[in-house]
Amino acid sequence: MPYITLNSSEPGIRGLLQYRPETGRPLSELAEVLLRGPGTLTRGERELIAAYVSALNDCRYCTGSHSACAAAQLPGGMPVVEQVRADPASAPVSAKLKALLQIAAAVQRSGLDVTADDVARARAEGATDLEIHDTVLIAAAFCMLNRYVDGLATIAPDDPAPYAAGAQRLITQGYLPP
Repeated sequence: MPYITLNSSEPGIRGLLQYRPETGRPLSELAEVLLRGPGTLTRGERELIAAYVSALNDCRYCTGSHSACAAAQLPGGMPVVEQVRADPASAPVSAKLKALLQIAAAVQRSGLDVTADDVARARAEGATDLEIHDTVLIAAAFCMLNRYVDGLATIAPDDPAPYAAGAQRLITQGYLPP
């Protein structure tokens, strides 16, 4: 049960975005740009970074939501997402994505944990400056969003079905409220 009375029964961040639209709109705009906007990382790869960081933060709602979004947009679906969450180094994703996930994990611990070697490794695997930038920003944003969701004890369903349905809605309609 959420710590505050929300004006919505929507789970996770969705209820929080509706509770205070003046902060919800900019957060939704940031998610839209980071996860669906122009870029050379696929939408599935960006969702995977969000899911991985959310899993590292133990945010059940965001892990479920973004895992479902990543799975629906990546070859290999949920098994690949689960492998990345368990051990990205052995997961069947590109060496570039593995290097970016390593940067994302460093950001999750502390921005100061990202090293020049991490960035050089990502570049050596073909990552562009924009991809490195976006990975750091996705990881940092999801640390904030995970803490927002969990800090107010929002609803996080155990059933994977709502996450899968939400993923289809996000894929077709995006993160911006109607």
